This record gives sequence, C-alpha cells and structure tokens, in this order.
Amino acid sequence: MPVTDFIETPRFSEDISYGSAGGPGFKTFIFEGHSGVEQRSVAWSRAKGKWDVSYGIRDAADMAVVRAFFYNAQGRAVGFRFKDWSDYQATDENIGTANNVTTVFRLTKTYTTGAETYVRRIFKPVSGSLTIKVNGVTQTIGAGLAVDYTTGTLTFTPAPVSGAVTWSGEFDVPVRFDTDQMNSSHEGFQTEAWGSIPLVELLLED
Repeated sequence: MPVTDFIETPRFSEDISYGSAGGPGFKTFIFEGHSGVEQRSVAWSRAKGKWDVSYGIRDAADMAVVRAFFYNAQGRAVGFRFKDWSDYQATDENIGTANNVTTVFRLTKTYTTGAETYVRRIFKPVSGSLTIKVNGVTQTIGAGLAVDYTTGTLTFTPAPVSGAVTWSGEFDVPVRFDTDQMNSSHEGFQTEAWGSIPLVELLLED
C-alpha cells in the first residue's frame, strides 16, 4: 500500500510538463429532439483537466524521471503536483472582503467573459510565490497570516478589519496518472518511448 495518497514534493518535472498537451474539460449531455433542437445538461459543474506529458520526453534521462514517478505513484493510486504551463499564475485575485470577523480565506481564480464568470478553486499554491494583500497593503506571511500550501487556505490571526483580500502567485494542479500500465518501447539504441502518458486532474474538496 502507498504510504501517502498525495506526493506534495517534488512536483512532476517542470521541464517535461512544459511539452505537455491538454487542458480543462467539462462533461455535457446533449439531447436532440425530432426537430433537431438541442437540450443540454451539464454533468460536471467543475472543469477537470487532462494532459498527455509524453510530448515532453526528450531523452533517456527524462524517461527515467517519469518511470521513477510512476513507480512511486503506483500508477493511478497516488496524486502529485503538476505545473500546467498554459495556466499557472494569478494576479491580484479577489478572494473576499475583510469584515473584522472572517479569519479563513480560500484561494480562487476567476475567469471572466463579459458578464459571465467561472470561479476556480486553487488548492496547490507554490510555496514562496505568494503575495497576499488586504485593502491593497501587502501582508507578511508568518506574522498573523498562515498559508496552507497543501489546501490553498489562508488563516489570519486576528481577522483583517476591512478591504478586499487579494492574492498573486503561482499554483500547481493536483493530478494522478490515468493508467496503471506503463507501455514503453525501445525505438533504437538507448532510445525509449512511452506512446501516451495521460494525467488527469484530481477534483478536491474543502
């Protein structure tokens, strides 16, 4: 049995993830009547990302890194951090309003199209990258402000008095391998390939 269900450190190789293909996805059921008119039903209210990281493998050393991660993750059993290079930063994201009562705030990122907004929960901020502000004033992490980098939660002691609470920084995505079988092949002398290496996002709960 794995000693953990999630590996916080190290995260999956940034160099290999840089060449990955994929992104967020939803699940929608579409019913089409005799007239051709559609009715759409949203099955997932939250996006769930999928990536193929095989494109980022350039040499035997990269393959060895992936193999080690696969062994320690025991296939689909254990999750880990993954850097999605297409979306890994947040800038002055508003996560609430200080009211002299609320002490806990959760990191989110909002995507806006006109009047429509989608709020994404951020669970895996990157340690050392965060800037937290209250009413425009940068707060000192560790001095009345604690950050849980495993859950994306801020805790103030005491509660901030007034103004917008915002954050900037980098974040990872919690993922797992989406296969229990490593199908690698030798394509030449000291050359090894794994046709598809699928990762799937883990949808966590507060």
